[in-house]
Amino acid sequence: MLILNSVDELLEHIKDVQSSVKSLSSDSLMSMSNFIQKNNIEIDDDLSTAFQYQDIITQQLDASLEAIDSMRQSIAIFLHAFKSDEDLANGSLMKLQEKLNSALEEAKEKKARFSGKSNGDVSENDEIEFF
Repeated sequence: MLILNSVDELLEHIKDVQSSVKSLSSDSLMSMSNFIQKNNIEIDDDLSTAFQYQDIITQQLDASLEAIDSMRQSIAIFLHAFKSDEDLANGSLMKLQEKLNSALEEAKEKKARFSGKSNGDVSENDEIEFF
């Protein structure tokens, strides 16, 4: 399932990017907080709202990362099950092919035995028995 492998790789890339963005966002928040504290800046309503937005962004990134992990896990489970089923199906098809080949060979042998006797190719040791 090449397409699911590609989707999984894409999800892994998106997860890496979002993890980096989350880290940058956290570093930015810490820098702003340290700047405010070092300069004794009073936090007004606008700044408080900005910090809340920053927290919301972090929460949304966490939720997205969890969703990506869940999707990747589901894809991995599906691919494993598909591989197991594919192996089982291939094994069953191989067994079926062996049985069909065996039946074909047996049918050819029976035809050859019958053809030889019906064409008068009866050897001295061969006897046709009638009931």
